[in-house]
Amino acid sequence: MERIEHRNMQKLKAANLYLSELIPISGKLVERYNLCLEKLGIKPTKLTEFSIDGIGWSPEVAEEKKQLNYLSNGEANQHGIIISPLQKGKPVYTPFHTFDREMMKEVFKTHGSKINDITRDCAICVDFDQGIDVFIEPMDILRYDKVTIKFDLINNLDEKQKEQLQLIERFNSDNNFIDVQLHSELLESAKKYGDLRNRDLLLEPIKFSTDSFYTKAFGGVYLLRGEDFISDILVFEDDTWYKEAIKNTIYEGYMFHISQPELMDKLRSHDIIEAHLSVEVTTPRYQRIKKALFARFLENTEHPIKAILDDTMLFKSYLNKLDVAHLKKVNGLEMYLERLERSNEYKVEDLVDIDMYNALHKPHSSLTANHQDLIWQLLVNVSSLDVLYFYWYDKEQFYKTYQTWDESFKDWVIEVIRNNI
Repeated sequence: MERIEHRNMQKLKAANLYLSELIPISGKLVERYNLCLEKLGIKPTKLTEFSIDGIGWSPEVAEEKKQLNYLSNGEANQHGIIISPLQKGKPVYTPFHTFDREMMKEVFKTHGSKINDITRDCAICVDFDQGIDVFIEPMDILRYDKVTIKFDLINNLDEKQKEQLQLIERFNSDNNFIDVQLHSELLESAKKYGDLRNRDLLLEPIKFSTDSFYTKAFGGVYLLRGEDFISDILVFEDDTWYKEAIKNTIYEGYMFHISQPELMDKLRSHDIIEAHLSVEVTTPRYQRIKKALFARFLENTEHPIKAILDDTMLFKSYLNKLDVAHLKKVNGLEMYLERLERSNEYKVEDLVDIDMYNALHKPHSSLTANHQDLIWQLLVNVSSLDVLYFYWYDKEQFYKTYQTWDESFKDWVIEVIRNNI
């Protein structure tokens, strides 16, 4: 079962780098959260304390259910829970789509004041309706265009408000103010739900438009479309779904599996990504990538990996102990640029490690900011050598990969992230 493991995360937690902006939930809020889960058709949690992110996802509940995306009823039916105004601006740690964060920003921008009022004594179930009941084939992704964000209140508080207002209207009519039964009904409603007369509980649906995005559906798919891109491009992370998708004879865009070398070629030729190697080699980013690649080849060392990567003398000592094949991988870019000064016969793929070459790319400067973020995520999924950008742009995968690393390498990565070096 896919999930985020919480073991071995102590170092990240201590560095405030692991799920650090969650909101604690306990007491009455747990009851409201469970009412939302029930309303969404999801089994309630047995936990009495847990924490949630901006969309209402809880790592503890996910752990309990052994299901990372437990707020989803199938890949085409995504939900959220708003239980506190504190969720405004908080991260969405396990987004199903890259635009989930933007949708939550739009929710609080549109209904922020109402959410403040409603969540005093109620929780809000959020339905992200893209007009598709169930995904059947990968090309269904292309139908993602507009999402209607709908809201439901637990205990149907908005309906109870209508009932209470009707009781008040009856009370004020004729001589009904002497009706003992009506008095009793009004008092019962007020005790149970409070005075709802002046509360604005109507949350109108919000229309949200999408262009390019990543979705976890079908094993993970990137859809690049819009003015920034010459033609539509679909990039699949799952090989089985990719093979299924290429059977389609109607789609006129490009389709790639993320591991295909042709993908990076196409992104370069369409001015979606770029890599100016002679510039990159002079940057701290290159040194960071080079050290991460070097660390892959360090085995049974006499010194901690962090010390080797941080100390120039130790770095050179261990570098010179590498076999020739690995040494060429680590120093390949410098060798390539040096030889290129003497002759243009050399090709980058002949001397530079492909993982390093891919990692040195960045989104093209002409792209809009939101598309640059999407392409950064795509790039770190192609090559995760840049540990800083890996953490920034795909925390969920970073957390999984982090658990496979040497303890000393973890220390180095944490320092890199904390110091932005």
